[in-house]
Amino acid sequence: MLEINFIREQREQLIEGLKIRNFKAEDLDVVDRIIALDDLRKATQTELDQKLAERNRFSKEIGELFKQNKREEADALRAQVNALKEEIPQLEEQLNNAKSELSGLLYTVPNVPHPSVPAGNTDTDNEVYKPWPGQLPVLGEYAKPHWELAKDYRIFDLELGVKLTGSGFPVYRGKGAKLERALISFFLDEATAAGYEEIIPPLMVNADTARATGQLPDKEGQMYHVEKDELYLIPTAEVPVTNIYRDVILEESDFPIKLTGYTPCFRREAGSYGAHVRGLNRVHQFDKVEIVRLEHPDKSYDSLMEMLKHVEGLLEKLELPYRILRLCGGDLGFTSALTFDFEVYSAAQKRWLEVSSVSNFETFQANRLKLRYRSEQGIQLAHTLNGSALALARIVAALLENNQSPDGIVIPEQLRPYTGFSILN
Repeated sequence: MLEINFIREQREQLIEGLKIRNFKAEDLDVVDRIIALDDLRKATQTELDQKLAERNRFSKEIGELFKQNKREEADALRAQVNALKEEIPQLEEQLNNAKSELSGLLYTVPNVPHPSVPAGNTDTDNEVYKPWPGQLPVLGEYAKPHWELAKDYRIFDLELGVKLTGSGFPVYRGKGAKLERALISFFLDEATAAGYEEIIPPLMVNADTARATGQLPDKEGQMYHVEKDELYLIPTAEVPVTNIYRDVILEESDFPIKLTGYTPCFRREAGSYGAHVRGLNRVHQFDKVEIVRLEHPDKSYDSLMEMLKHVEGLLEKLELPYRILRLCGGDLGFTSALTFDFEVYSAAQKRWLEVSSVSNFETFQANRLKLRYRSEQGIQLAHTLNGSALALARIVAALLENNQSPDGIVIPEQLRPYTGFSILN
């Protein structure tokens, strides 16, 4: 959530940022509505404070006047106190309404894009930040998409998932289950070697936690909601892991804080049809290792580049062709100031598959989290960052397709100590 002082002081910058995000002209008036509501809130608070102070002062004076046997003067002041008692609740209601409406509007305003974010409407307008420098793999006539390979080698079973739960909930079996577990262990080991503290968080969170990192209200329809208990299944480990530091004041010496966590992730993404969502390309439950950083504002963009290097290193060790995209304004997430997406090439499908997003939220999440630090200038908001390192479903899809051979699925060398086998057959 943007700070109200930023909205006031950087109004033009905010409006230009919303234009980059393709806000329509009629929607840009939300900025001035917020400022007007904040003006009303301040004026109402000032008037309320004055009325409360008058009531307290008059009440004390009434007691003194009665002691001095000045009943008429005391009765006159009592009449004013009674009038104030009628006005004060009206002002309190007006103040609460202004605060509630202001809060609601603030939740509708996304983060301001970083100056490097390109203009654009959809994912087709994203900028290729780093292309794949080599030749893309070309497979022979024997090549099959991963959903067919899964049946040949009993790697995962989508039909069984439908029986147990519903569409989009795969069941991994045998060496497929071992491959999934191996990838999780590999990614966690790489993260901890890079200085990230491993966290095992809850898989369900309350509304305050989901709201603090921006999933509510923006992505409410994409989250599985346990209504009876008012809990939400997490869409990513980012949500509980970042919230560890909600309502915390750090010292500057605490930075950087680096956290990693493996969790299943649950998303109610609207279904569609076609090869681009077949198999593991889009599922409602998938495994992911997340990396999260809390940073001093002066260091957060250096940290973002470090996170990109970390994800690149994982893909290089898995021997997967990849490219990095810088997301355009129209495709940028609600809470993000700058996001880079990693895509791996699926040789059997002949298309790129997104496997990671690495983002800097600057102070947007921290303002909701009330995540601050002490500095010489006083209490300041920290910066938060996160990235997928990595999302497994599409990684598995690419590994199966790119490494298929007439003898089976060849396991990348770096992964073999974790799988215990060099070929899946």
